[in-house]
Amino acid sequence: MELADYDVVTAEAMYSTKRWLYVGFMCHQVLEKTLKAYWCSSQESDPPYVHNLVRLAENSGILEEMTEEQRLFLDMMMPMNIEARYPSYKSALARELNETVCGQIIERTKNLKQWIENKL
Repeated sequence: MELADYDVVTAEAMYSTKRWLYVGFMCHQVLEKTLKAYWCSSQESDPPYVHNLVRLAENSGILEEMTEEQRLFLDMMMPMNIEARYPSYKSALARELNETVCGQIIERTKNLKQWIENKL
């Protein structure tokens, strides 16, 4: 969870410098690390080495507790991990991200992170 907290601060730093792709990437990292922390608290096995947020939520058992809005947010965040890394996807993703969208992503990420933490 300490790394997830650090990544929130990094996402906010990327926001302040208008690096929209990296806001999305870091928020994905926050959610991935938070879901893996939940996995560790609810499962006997280690979390898998995957970046699929929906799969992590589903296989850890928390997905069924999420609201439809939270589930849709996980779906929306899925491409932020891979697509922010590869040049062929960056331009398409960059067109979708702006100051307003990224501000909302940060707030929604913090809210979902807190909700999951409360379940730990």
